[in-house]
Amino acid sequence: MTSASTPPPPHPAPSEVRLRLAAQPRQGRTARRIDGAWWPRSYDLTTELPGLLGVLPRAWGRISSVLVNGDVWPSCPERMLVAGQAVHVGRKDSPTAPHTVCLLAPGRGRWDLLVVPPGTAEAEAGRLMARAVEQGA
Repeated sequence: MTSASTPPPPHPAPSEVRLRLAAQPRQGRTARRIDGAWWPRSYDLTTELPGLLGVLPRAWGRISSVLVNGDVWPSCPERMLVAGQAVHVGRKDSPTAPHTVCLLAPGRGRWDLLVVPPGTAEAEAGRLMARAVEQGA
């Protein structure tokens, strides 16, 4: 008797990842706090993160670590393989920024994205994402 293996969950195609990035990079310490906005379809980080990392600008380099809020992302592994590369996933509990994700690339920098809750209505999500990239908050 053989057992069929369960296929991995499908990752969103690049055209399906809902992401908006600020046009201008950070400059100095007083620049905006948010580099963009991401509207995942669920809080399943194993499913959502590969799609996000797959559409980031090449100039950001390889993201090696991701920090998420432990209360918002209830189940997340400590490490994930994304496109054949190990990505460390850290959990933080920040009451001041519960709906953000922090992406770290060694030698390249740090990028903070506003996370629009998956169940948000499309019109409201659009407004939140636009505000995040225009105002950095």
